Amino acid sequence: MNAQAATPTVFDVQRVRADFPLLARTVHDKPLVYLDNANTSQKPESVIAAVSAHYRRHNANVSRAVHLLGEEATTAYEGARDKLARFINASSRNELILTSGTTQATNLVAYSHALPQLKAGDSILTTVMEHHANIVPWQLVAARSGATVKAAPIDARGELIVEKYVELLTPKVKLACVAHVSNVLGTVNPVREIARECRKRGIPLLVDGSQAVPHRPVDVQALGCDFYALTGHKMLGPTGTGALWARREHLEAMPPFFGGGEMIREVKFSGTTFAAPPHKFEAGTPNIAGFVGLAAAIDYYDSLGFEAIHAWEQQLLHYATERLREIPGIRIFGEAAEKEPVISFLLEGAQAGDLATLLDLQGVAVRSGHHCAHPLMQFFGVPATLRASLAFYNTREEIDAFVVALLKVRKLLL
Repeated sequence: MNAQAATPTVFDVQRVRADFPLLARTVHDKPLVYLDNANTSQKPESVIAAVSAHYRRHNANVSRAVHLLGEEATTAYEGARDKLARFINASSRNELILTSGTTQATNLVAYSHALPQLKAGDSILTTVMEHHANIVPWQLVAARSGATVKAAPIDARGELIVEKYVELLTPKVKLACVAHVSNVLGTVNPVREIARECRKRGIPLLVDGSQAVPHRPVDVQALGCDFYALTGHKMLGPTGTGALWARREHLEAMPPFFGGGEMIREVKFSGTTFAAPPHKFEAGTPNIAGFVGLAAAIDYYDSLGFEAIHAWEQQLLHYATERLREIPGIRIFGEAAEKEPVISFLLEGAQAGDLATLLDLQGVAVRSGHHCAHPLMQFFGVPATLRASLAFYNTREEIDAFVVALLKVRKLLL
């Protein structure tokens, strides 16, 4: 845990919670304790209002009409691109492709960047701790090209063994991949160090940033990677939103993955010429209202500031970890020196699904299962875990309620 986790920080969490309507819900006649933020975050009123206002006052398609509504919709949609570019410090808005999320982003890189270059004997490097979205697309294109997918190991604390990762960066590796933050363990990976080693060898690096952008400032230029994928619904935005940032030289070399409207310059039956990046990768009508909401989500993050967010979340992580350690028979997975507020655990003698079901009856929402990380579950020798994932709008009182509920459920099962 970071040293700052034990240092009290003034953070008006009750004022913040008032901005999130769903947090006032009751579940099974109990106050909701929402600890499934790594799955999806709740949305502030400003995001909900922005989506509603778009449909009430500005609804039209983008880049297709010169009437006022069309211009308003296009301005709002492209404005979201500008805000996202600034949010991750891209050097140009044209390096940012708007997608439905990280899954679409990684598949775009798989089929448009990796597949055209892969041949038999080549490989793609990932890690044991990855989400399936950073494994399966590479397996699909590897199967089509005769390449292989290799995984760098982790240790018992849930930390990437960086020297092993670097050893695996052989000349046969055509693409390297890594999660910025593990969705199961909360482990923060040393992306800058990995990117530096990849650059020495001329190997492009893709970073899955889904679990990083909700918790910490991201600067893609400083990280030094080649591709960075993110998901909007985990960072206060609507579902079906996300982005892929990529270096311009890659975008210019990559052929389109989807074909259709608005990604072309001219279509003839003798051949088609495509629009410049990023639009050549954005065929069809996008989730316009969703990106209007995502722009509002970025504004909300800006209003709080990541320094305050990160400090409060680290306090919560420290407090929750210490409280859980008080429970007999608990096993916590992932105790990296640097991690974000995610705690995966099991209780000896109890099934994860049973625990989650009974916790729900106490008003506590956690996730149980493999968390789209089968290889990681296999590494720890378990079929599933429970995962409590925190956000800046959670409180110590909610953690206390969670622990009380867990102790109550433990008595029922054991």
